[in-house]
Amino acid sequence: MGFTKKDNRRNKFMLHGGLAQKGYDWWWHSFTGISRKDNSERQFFVEYFLINPALGGDKPVFGQLPGNKENGIRPSYLMVKAGAWGKDAHQLHRFFPWSEVSVSSDDELLLSAGDCLLRDDRIEGSVNVSDEQAKDHPEYMCDGGSMSWELSIEKVVPYNVGYGTSELFRELEAFEMYWHASGIKSRYSGTVQYNGEYYDVIPERSFGYADKNWGSNFTSPWVWLSSCRIFSIKQNRYLEDTVFDIGGGCPRVFGVPLQRKLLSAMYYEGREMEFNFSKFWTFTTTAFNCHETDEEIIWHVRQGNLWYEMITDIRCRKEDMLLVNYEAPDGTKRHNKLFNGGNGKGRILLYKKDFFGNKLIDVLNVSSVGCEYGEFDT
Repeated sequence: MGFTKKDNRRNKFMLHGGLAQKGYDWWWHSFTGISRKDNSERQFFVEYFLINPALGGDKPVFGQLPGNKENGIRPSYLMVKAGAWGKDAHQLHRFFPWSEVSVSSDDELLLSAGDCLLRDDRIEGSVNVSDEQAKDHPEYMCDGGSMSWELSIEKVVPYNVGYGTSELFRELEAFEMYWHASGIKSRYSGTVQYNGEYYDVIPERSFGYADKNWGSNFTSPWVWLSSCRIFSIKQNRYLEDTVFDIGGGCPRVFGVPLQRKLLSAMYYEGREMEFNFSKFWTFTTTAFNCHETDEEIIWHVRQGNLWYEMITDIRCRKEDMLLVNYEAPDGTKRHNKLFNGGNGKGRILLYKKDFFGNKLIDVLNVSSVGCEYGEFDT
């Protein structure tokens, strides 16, 4: 089995050794809900973000407070991030001190704090931030609003990126930013309340995604694209067993930057197509361009290996997106223009390579694309 091999050990809590004092670990979830009021769709996200556990105590430590910035005091907390894209888009943050956080240290993922719960197969929680709190506390880095959720997760297709996240490379802390996608196609079920409106999350209409990142710093540029809502032009139907995932930008290995590298997977009706620079024997090539217009963020990615080529063109309206906020483990806020959305759309061209040239496999229209793009301020 290739990249769809499940490995729950890579989904566990990773902040040990040096990463306990200078590291982050987060689990990201995105999915679609159906409004009970008018049956409209809405894309949501929920994230559990841990940072610098060895520096924590009885109160959350915010790195963006002026006094902490002046004195080099690094952040430490669990941040529960939740929200929605599109009209009335918000990101909402709730912070817990480490004294109130329980997290399993074994291979079984279990995180809890207050009414917030994270397991491999379930997420629960709530966030409630008043407009006054958001305004008076810029260190919260969020908007005002409320959201609660109770959701079960079935992770159908994983993306195991390979030896880069293996036990050896984790022990050596070789990479600044690790990635493991335990459910690039996931089915969510349950309910969400968002700013007083209720949504049902139905497995076959959830178009869900789940992954995690951990490390000591963030990549720049930062690129992510993924969707399992895919329509085949060739077959004139939606493909129930197809999903793609693209992530990366500029990985650093033992401090050495590997410029403009992406990890990508296309699971096309049971056929695995991977474009992974770390698997050198596949002779993977990647070229990508991401740019901003007045109204949109646009991604163009072209990748090939010995057997396949994939050309991906995605765009997302800026008015449907958020500028998501994170502190790095050293206390800096490097990404101040990190666009994040769930309403992207576009087209993918898939080709099979042979001695006579490239043969078109399919043209895919993709929607409900999770998407990110940002670079460090200079």
